[in-house]
Amino acid sequence: MAIKKPAMVLIDVDGTLVDSVPDLAYCVDEMMKQLDMPVYGEDKVRNWVGNGVERLTRRALIGQLDGEPDDALFEKAYPIFLDLYDKNVCERSCLYEGVREAMDFLKTQDVKIGCVTNKNAQFTLPILEKLGVKDDFEIIICGDTLDKKKPDPLPLLYAAEQMGVTAAQSLMLGDSMSDVKAARAAGFDIICMSYGYNHGEDIRDYNPDAVVDSMAEVKNIINW
Repeated sequence: MAIKKPAMVLIDVDGTLVDSVPDLAYCVDEMMKQLDMPVYGEDKVRNWVGNGVERLTRRALIGQLDGEPDDALFEKAYPIFLDLYDKNVCERSCLYEGVREAMDFLKTQDVKIGCVTNKNAQFTLPILEKLGVKDDFEIIICGDTLDKKKPDPLPLLYAAEQMGVTAAQSLMLGDSMSDVKAARAAGFDIICMSYGYNHGEDIRDYNPDAVVDSMAEVKNIINW
C-alpha cells in the first residue's frame, strides 16, 4: 500500500542513515581491553546498538542486552568509552547504500527534511558533517536536545512543531522498535529499513507501515 506524501520526513541516524557499528564495536573492544575484560567483536556489538552509548556501555559490561552492570565498574568504564568514541566517532562508519540517492530525491520534493536520533549531539554532528549529509537537514534533534528521547514521541512532535507541520503530515524513516513506537505514539507514518539495528529481531514484527531494503526505495512507495 502506498503511503501519502508527507510534508516532513524525519530520519534516524544509526542503522538508518549510517552504519556506525564498526566504530562503536572498535570502541567497545578497546574499552574492554583497558578493563582487562573479554572483547566481543562487531557481530556481537551490532545487536546492542540503538539506545545511545550509555546503554551500549552497560550492555557491553554484562555481555547481554538486558540487565545492569556493577555501578563502580560502569563509573570506571563509561569515561573510557566516551574518550575512545570521541576520537573514533567516524573513522570506520559510512552511509548505507541508497542513502545519498534518497536524500537527493527528497530534496527535489516539496518536503521538509529533519534528523532525529538518540545519539548525543557531540557525536551526531561530527558524523553527519564528515559523511556529507549535515546540511541536508533543516532540523537535527539529538538524544540530549530534549528531556526525553525515542521511543518517547516528544522528539518527533517537537520537530513537527518547529517545522510548522502536523503529525498527520509527517513520516519517520527508521530501523528499530524504538522508531516504530515513537512514530506510532506521535501519530507519524513510519517506514523502516530492513538492514538496521533492532537487537537481532525482524523489524517487520513491529508492523511499520512499510519495510524497505534500501532508503532509495522510499520514493517508490510514497504517492509523490
